[in-house]
Amino acid sequence: MYDYFGDKRRLFLAILSDVSESLLATGRRALDEHLPEDRPITTVGQLEAALTALAIDLGTTVVGSADYSAGFALVAQERLRTPTTDDDIETAPVQAALAERIARFAEDGLLDTDTPRLAADHFSALTLLLAYERQPVPATADLDEIRQIMIDGAHAFIRAYARREGHRPA
Repeated sequence: MYDYFGDKRRLFLAILSDVSESLLATGRRALDEHLPEDRPITTVGQLEAALTALAIDLGTTVVGSADYSAGFALVAQERLRTPTTDDDIETAPVQAALAERIARFAEDGLLDTDTPRLAADHFSALTLLLAYERQPVPATADLDEIRQIMIDGAHAFIRAYARREGHRPA
């Protein structure tokens, strides 16, 4: 290992890079499958169904993954050892891609937000982050509970962000 990576730090960074790349690929695949650019979503109901499918896909794939959990645990351990570190698994590209989709739905009049990135963060907090908090151990994760968290989170997101008749964003 040391011949290949040189030291623990390089090994750690290589693991973060691999997990980040995998997470980005998973996120982009899920976004392309459930919120594709070429499939028009014209109603809030269709959007809620698509966001729910996206959340379930990501929740069962990411929260139920021992690999992702190990990566996040490794980051947490490193932060205990080195509180000033800013090394992390890169989630910003996935959030940015989700924010782009949310911006499109706002432009189409389905969502009411002038801050798509904040809306994307809210979506993640209501779904993935809540599922991680409730199901922290992938080996014992209850996929039915994860699915329900995703369904409830997507529904709460729509209740908060769906454009209402006669309402225009500030």
